[in-house]
Amino acid sequence: MSRLIHVVDDDLEFRTAIGRLLRAHGYNIAEHGSADDFLEQVRNGMEAGCILLDVSMPGLSGPDLQTKLAALGSPFPIVFLTGHGDVPTTVRAIKAGAEDFLTKPVRGPALLDSIERAFRRYDAEQTQREWLKSARLLLDKLTPREREVFDYVVRGRLNKQTAHALGITERTIKAHRQRIFDKLGAASVADLVSLAERLGVFLDARVADASREARSSTPSGKLQGRPIDQG
Repeated sequence: MSRLIHVVDDDLEFRTAIGRLLRAHGYNIAEHGSADDFLEQVRNGMEAGCILLDVSMPGLSGPDLQTKLAALGSPFPIVFLTGHGDVPTTVRAIKAGAEDFLTKPVRGPALLDSIERAFRRYDAEQTQREWLKSARLLLDKLTPREREVFDYVVRGRLNKQTAHALGITERTIKAHRQRIFDKLGAASVADLVSLAERLGVFLDARVADASREARSSTPSGKLQGRPIDQG
């Protein structure tokens, strides 16, 4: 499958030359004469691809476009190409996630290598994003009570401890645990812990703990009694 590369540069001659080189290596090319024009097309749902981005252009600069794309949550990998590079700008671009920062005139092999690395990283991150999306959908299948039990399980709490904390029986906790394993397709607690770590659930659980403590405390700081329910 052909890869799409967006060449964002105000220099028409450069866009034509670089486009010719990349098409010869099997890439599809979309040319953009300004960062402002490119940003508008991104907002309108433009097809994803690697961005070859100039630094200094009339209107929105390359680094400023990079910042705006990040704010939009754009996953497009970026390779900067510039004739006016400097160390602070390079450092800023790389720290902000650019794949590379190349100085014009750039050698073909160096450019192609940077583009391929950008696409490999994009593919890996896209796979991760799709996995996280699927995992969150699975987690959303849990009932509110199952989600509470899940939070305790992934933090290593025993059934007895979880039952006491939630005010329900151990038998009910075991039933919830089994449904959690079934819904999430987990074979072990380690699988649940791995899922929780990758989704950032441990942070959510700490917030939930604080909320529960606040709800269960009296003004004197003593815990109120909680009736036993069946979950």
